[in-house]
Amino acid sequence: MKFLSMNIRKLVFIGVLVSLFILFSYVVLKSGPLAPVLVTSATVKSRSITPALFGIGTVEARYTHKIGPTIAGRIKQVYVHAGDNVHAGQLLGEMDFVDLNERISAQKSLIKKGAAAFLVAKAQVLHASASNTYAKKQANRYEQLWEKRTVSKDQLEVKQQERQTAKAVLDAAYANLDVLRHDLAKLRANLRGLILHQSNLRLVSPINGLVVARDADPGTTMIAGQSVVNIVDPKNLWINVRFNQTSSYGISKGLPAAIVLRSQAKHVIAGKVVRVEPLADAVTEESLAKVVFNVIPKPLPFIGELAEVTVSLPPLSLSPIVFNASLHRINNHLGVWLIKNGGLHFVNVKVGLSDLDGRVQILEGLKDGDRIVVYSQSALNSHSRIKVVKNLPGTSP
Repeated sequence: MKFLSMNIRKLVFIGVLVSLFILFSYVVLKSGPLAPVLVTSATVKSRSITPALFGIGTVEARYTHKIGPTIAGRIKQVYVHAGDNVHAGQLLGEMDFVDLNERISAQKSLIKKGAAAFLVAKAQVLHASASNTYAKKQANRYEQLWEKRTVSKDQLEVKQQERQTAKAVLDAAYANLDVLRHDLAKLRANLRGLILHQSNLRLVSPINGLVVARDADPGTTMIAGQSVVNIVDPKNLWINVRFNQTSSYGISKGLPAAIVLRSQAKHVIAGKVVRVEPLADAVTEESLAKVVFNVIPKPLPFIGELAEVTVSLPPLSLSPIVFNASLHRINNHLGVWLIKNGGLHFVNVKVGLSDLDGRVQILEGLKDGDRIVVYSQSALNSHSRIKVVKNLPGTSP
């Protein structure tokens, strides 16, 4: 009886050990390091995708008119402020050029003096011309008398010398008249320039536009070319967009674009590419393009406001498509995990363009019908055991 009781206890103990071993093995194989890795999969299919480029840009004015004086002066008055709408020809401000009126008066006096000198030179030309004509006639008459030997050789030479002197005096008078004519023209041109500067006392808007900056106030002394007021045309706004160079292939003039302003995050505005800059930014490794609104939005976007721009490229031809999440780089080789005969095989692929939904064009390495891993619960290798599920735990279906 005692022997039987001992055998029963041994059997119970062995049974418990076997049960614990089976339970341990089950746990190791199902949830331990030897458990299969949960993965989701997809079947490769050929389809056409529409690739797109995403970039960040700023709203800018295509043309900025900087209104200011053409010569140094002091601001007398400014009549507009930033944010004001102005029309073409509207008076924006006035300048006070300290000595401009005195310079104009001095220039007019110089012109009168030059005109008088010009008249004197003109009279000198007439006098020299008459003297030259008389000397020429006398010389010709003495040459005829010399042929008849009624005058001496010395008398003839004197008259010829007088003719040459009269000719030289006439040439000098003409040259002096020409110099005074050019001097007078220069003085009059200077006067016109001063009068033009005087007309620039009035700072006038050249366009219908919006004042975006007022750079100076009354009493400020300005130099030539310095801006007092900056005006832009609200109808000519564009976005200076930057695209990553690695994904900017294919962008060209005329492509449609979707614009989202930071101030209107829920509103997509239609636009198009009007220019692709030939010079890229070598520091940030970005390509630059200009995108315009098809219709200027209301309210008007802020100049300098950030905007997100998506440019749609032409649709691609049919080719195998995979999700970007299925691509992995192992040993510097880009590829996907191919599920074949229940095992995993890493296949190198050559990719093309992608769209903003994460679909990537496969140029080489896969064909229609191949089954690949999209997401995995942990890192995979060629010896990993996998279990294909519809969704990974903790993710939305």
